[in-house]
Amino acid sequence: MKSNLLVFAFLCAHFLCHGQTNPAITKWLFNTTGVTTRHYVLGNSIPVNDASLANVQQVRYDANNAYINATGLPSYITGPYALGAVSTSLNNNYIFKIPLNPVAKTGTPTNVGMGAVAVFINGTVAYNNRDAATYNNAGKWHQNAVYFENLGFDCAHGHPGPMTADYHAHQNPAAFNISQVPTSNVCTVYLADGLYVPDSTTHSPLLGFASDGFPIYGAYGYSDPMNPGSPLKRITPGFRLRNITERTTLPDGTAAVGPKFTDMITSMLPNSTPLPAVLGAYSEDYEYVDGSGDLDVHNGRFCKTPDYPGGIYCYFATIDANNNPVFPYILGTSYYGVAPAGGPGGGFSHATVPAGVTTYTPTVATQNVPAESLDLTVFPSPATDLLVVQSKLAETFDRKVELINMEGRIVKTQYLYQGSTMCYFDVQTLYAGMYFVRISAGNQVNTKKVNIVH
Repeated sequence: MKSNLLVFAFLCAHFLCHGQTNPAITKWLFNTTGVTTRHYVLGNSIPVNDASLANVQQVRYDANNAYINATGLPSYITGPYALGAVSTSLNNNYIFKIPLNPVAKTGTPTNVGMGAVAVFINGTVAYNNRDAATYNNAGKWHQNAVYFENLGFDCAHGHPGPMTADYHAHQNPAAFNISQVPTSNVCTVYLADGLYVPDSTTHSPLLGFASDGFPIYGAYGYSDPMNPGSPLKRITPGFRLRNITERTTLPDGTAAVGPKFTDMITSMLPNSTPLPAVLGAYSEDYEYVDGSGDLDVHNGRFCKTPDYPGGIYCYFATIDANNNPVFPYILGTSYYGVAPAGGPGGGFSHATVPAGVTTYTPTVATQNVPAESLDLTVFPSPATDLLVVQSKLAETFDRKVELINMEGRIVKTQYLYQGSTMCYFDVQTLYAGMYFVRISAGNQVNTKKVNIVH
């Protein structure tokens, strides 16, 4: 009997109990409401409802890995795409394999390849900082996707791949218009949404996992990596633009003639116009300088986080002081940990689930939501045509939002859908005056006053 109890205690400590609290199992945006995808068509600001399920559909796990079923499509509205071979993203029927106990790679680091190299908590994927094109197809100077494909991204910095139509991001998965100086005006026409909104007053949330199993966080963390009581700061990468006037050598000193800064280069995307080969247009325009930032050459560091109070290696989706994504954006050119064999496709995003796995059942707790979590942003006020309600992190459940007049009558109702950060009211037909926006989650309610003018 005693030996049986010891076996149970061992299993609980090393598999069952540990598994149920491992963020790689529990922290996904589970689709518990049947929410489906939506997308914009170029030239029309009314979203189209789709049939595909959004976010994550199922999580299974064993002692070593978690297996995440997802369509690869978010519940926030995607599109439109001004550039590219396709206009909508497709269901890719992903099964992601995430190591539950990731380990550092010894010896030569594994290069971050093309295709899906990480997965966000809503089941969408991240690519590296490059597109598939190199200067003169020589494989030396790699085009920076964030520069060459910028006009083809939707409001959330994402777009579908030209062949598989897999929705993905090369950079911080937040809306363009969180920036003081946006690099695209797409959000002025199609309302802003994304996975989260960076907040300098709190540690950034867990955004996802790289294929080596190590977590990815947003841009803000503790100034002392191992002290959660230290002040928060914007986490900075260790990469910087090289001090070069011509492209004759790679960052490691290897001779390789690249495009002149006066060259005009056509992106790999169809219908794109040539862009100048300015400094920063190519990944090799950047160099890693040890100690110049908070992060190492992989764009991560060992640190404590709210999800990992004991500490773990973490990547960061880096942004600059204007909230624009900054190189290398999510991952460096190599992984910190052991990446799956077989490349990003088969080994990571289309894995085979072994026999004997356990299915994780998420708990949907809406009754005891802290009141401060309902402190959303409502703008503009005064409003003339649209009134936007936005949260800082994609919702884990549907949240009712009501617009109430001064007589206490509900005049409009909307929902912040699971996995989305935004909803809006069309107020053009309402009488001018003061209104209240009431936001509910379980037994918690918050109300904000707004002014509508015409």
